[in-house]
Amino acid sequence: MGKRETVAIPLAVQLHQRLRRAIIEGHYPQGSVLHETRLAADLEVSRVPVREALPLLAHEGFIEVTPRRSAVVATWTEQRINNVFDTRLGLETAAAAGAARRVAAGAEPFDLEAAVARAEAQLEADDDEFVQAEANCAIHLALVAAAGNELMDSVMRVVGGRMTWLFYLTANRDLHRQSEDHAAILDAVRAGNDRLAESLTFSHIEAGRAPTLAKLRNAFTSVPGSVPGSVPGHDVSDTVRSTALTSQDLATGARSALSNDL
Repeated sequence: MGKRETVAIPLAVQLHQRLRRAIIEGHYPQGSVLHETRLAADLEVSRVPVREALPLLAHEGFIEVTPRRSAVVATWTEQRINNVFDTRLGLETAAAAGAARRVAAGAEPFDLEAAVARAEAQLEADDDEFVQAEANCAIHLALVAAAGNELMDSVMRVVGGRMTWLFYLTANRDLHRQSEDHAAILDAVRAGNDRLAESLTFSHIEAGRAPTLAKLRNAFTSVPGSVPGSVPGHDVSDTVRSTALTSQDLATGARSALSNDL
């Protein structure tokens, strides 16, 4: 057998992944301006691959490009959170039913099974909240992929980044309960029961809406000096921590709400 060729990942794609994580973890706060020169210095690269990475972030909803072509980190609002949940309800429930029907017709949900297993192992082995958020999102991506609908799959990959972001901000929701939900959805898909898979997926997604909104509202009031939202156009180089609400602040505030029994 010949040697397996290693496919080089383009630098712009690598930078996209690094910047995506940095935004999710709050290193670049919501509402802050991302200057190409500053990013290039932070990442120790030239401006060209940075310029190529920014449209990838915009496509996933992590940044917004202003008329003056400056990039601004997106800011979470209640409307945007609801938009994600509404999109997921329409997309994932239909995909879950489709995946179950495919299994009933003889397909095997190997990728979905692997994603659920990886997330369960990650939950027990590591407390890296970003990695856990990605593992959680991977289950939902695999569920949609299992439906075998290329259009659904492409839309889900766009939504997936924002899902990971929200999962990270609310990392201290009951992950074990969510894991049980994932296992139940997988069992329904394996059984080829489209109605049950659809119903369980709907309930699983909708159950997360109110706690997510409540915890993020609490975060806005529990971070000293913070206000709902952040200042669009704020320059990341100018006293970022004192003037913009970061993902780390939101996550900290959300976690402090746990004692309130949401």
